[in-house]
Amino acid sequence: MSRGGFEVFWAETAIRDLEQIVDFIAQEAPLAAQRLFDDIAEKSRALEALPRRGRVVPELARFEITTYRELVIRPYRLLYRIDGKRVLVVACFDSRRNLEDVILARLV
Repeated sequence: MSRGGFEVFWAETAIRDLEQIVDFIAQEAPLAAQRLFDDIAEKSRALEALPRRGRVVPELARFEITTYRELVIRPYRLLYRIDGKRVLVVACFDSRRNLEDVILARLV
């Protein structure tokens, strides 16, 4: 078990999201890509201690879906849900993208 009582896991889709973001940035700025990766990894590890620190995803809350939370790591959003003592990161994407478009792209 983690030091904070929760374990953080990343869904395969979220891992691919992060890899694509980092790879894209690394083409022009490898050091910036590494810093971003480190920042996102550090913030996701912090969920081990305080998983409820992220806000409920506003676009989903409109539909009374409150099981998903997010951390904003400008300009990215890290979406996750808490299940018992597990935190599952389900997506990492540019906050300038529309969440509905991101979800729709995954379903098609």
